[in-house]
Amino acid sequence: MEQSRNITKKSASNLALAFILLPKPKRDGMSALYAFCREVDDVADNEQTPPEERRRQLAAWREDIALACSPEGKPRFPVNREFQPFITAHKLPFALFDELIRGCEMDLDIKRYSTFDELEHYCYRVASVVGLLSIEIFGYQNPRCRDYALHLGKALQLTNILRDVRTDAERGRIYLPQEELDRFGVTAREILSHQYSDRFERLAESVAARARHYYHLALEALPPEDRRSMIAAELMGSVYWRLLRKLESRRFDVFGPRPTRLNKLQKLHLIARTWWRGASGGMVPNYGV
Repeated sequence: MEQSRNITKKSASNLALAFILLPKPKRDGMSALYAFCREVDDVADNEQTPPEERRRQLAAWREDIALACSPEGKPRFPVNREFQPFITAHKLPFALFDELIRGCEMDLDIKRYSTFDELEHYCYRVASVVGLLSIEIFGYQNPRCRDYALHLGKALQLTNILRDVRTDAERGRIYLPQEELDRFGVTAREILSHQYSDRFERLAESVAARARHYYHLALEALPPEDRRSMIAAELMGSVYWRLLRKLESRRFDVFGPRPTRLNKLQKLHLIARTWWRGASGGMVPNYGV
């Protein structure tokens, strides 16, 4: 597990933060999943490498994770070798890993999304699929947890997209749907040149409204009997909900040199609150209201 733990520790991501609330076996399983996700995402985002070479590398990751999903397979990549026992124990299907890699491949080809439907298909692949894999590691009783994972994944990814508008623009990417740009009179050139306006604020608010909708759907979908097992996902929901509220308080002015983030004290507060609600059986929601 050394490789996976090192990748997770170095990432300092909100997803890795949530693992602190898990018992060690599940924490190790999630570290292995996170390390795999981090590796393929880094391949897709490496602008120093030509797209065709990145495509070849992602194909190699697809082939190797397929070996990890086979009981007698012998994956070559260290991360996948560490992940294989968890894949076997939790019966994680190759089809979901294939979908995740297809999401990464979309970033090689697509710089714009015309509609919310197109964007949400991307969100499903790069976020909801991770949720579907995660809940198998967490363990659950009620199949409605799958709907919970689908909705929460889209909510988190839409929040990420709003936070990272400038970072994505620097790579020539605009994830905000073109239909929404047209509706609010915002041009691609304005976003690529980091121009904030009242029109952009209204555009961002329309995407935030879609994110809030999915947070609410996730809140409704989570079965009461599975709240404790989903504690790490609930912490993620809490952190990103707070991030969305912070973006709202700044009127979605996301073009500054530093992305909007929660500070350590805010994160510690959310960790403590989520842990207490899980331990006490508290039903007060962390997000979506």
